Amino acid sequence: MEISFWPQAYTSERVSPQASQTDETTSFSKMLQSEWDKSTQISTPPLQLPFLLPMLQQPLFLDEKNTYEEVATLQTKVEEVYGTAEQKVEQSKGTAPTSKAESYGPLIESIAAEFGVDAKLVKAVIQHESNFNERAVSSVGASGLMQLMPSTARALGVKSIFDPAENIRGGVKYLKQMLDRYNGNEALALAAYNAGPGNVDKYGGVPPFKETQNYVPKVLNTYRSYA
Repeated sequence: MEISFWPQAYTSERVSPQASQTDETTSFSKMLQSEWDKSTQISTPPLQLPFLLPMLQQPLFLDEKNTYEEVATLQTKVEEVYGTAEQKVEQSKGTAPTSKAESYGPLIESIAAEFGVDAKLVKAVIQHESNFNERAVSSVGASGLMQLMPSTARALGVKSIFDPAENIRGGVKYLKQMLDRYNGNEALALAAYNAGPGNVDKYGGVPPFKETQNYVPKVLNTYRSYA
């Protein structure tokens, strides 16, 4: 199903002032149901279908009770196949690709041993920072497996931020510095890794930032699950 089909069909019905809202709604709903029925008969449902859902929230489809219920039913069906967007994002952040996690295992263990840091803690940090994606780049420019900021990477001697070995070595070195700074307190070290040691010192503990408040227990829980 081409996604461009729906706006065209929708527009062609909307331009006629004589067309009633009920007729438009019923016609569009029937077309949607027809496409859904087709998609469920093939092995891989069309990826475009979930992107139609925001269109269904337009006032036209909220005015008629019966049609709204039909749309809600269709949305439920789509989410059963694809899952909600929130679930997809959480899964991508919280579940490491087994093959990549395993492939980086020897490198992580070697570098962690070099700095005297528990390899399982390093793996937990990498899982939540980049999900083992060596090309990951955040909205603020943190890059690579351990999501190093360019300035931090330079200070740590990292020349190629996307090189897995250099990135991990720089990240582990920084994590070790934070562990030493906070006398082995893993929660504070992780808070400093996420929000900077200045903020940990300023607030005398894990800073009251939502991201950091969520980050620390998530990484610790993953770390303990490796034990």
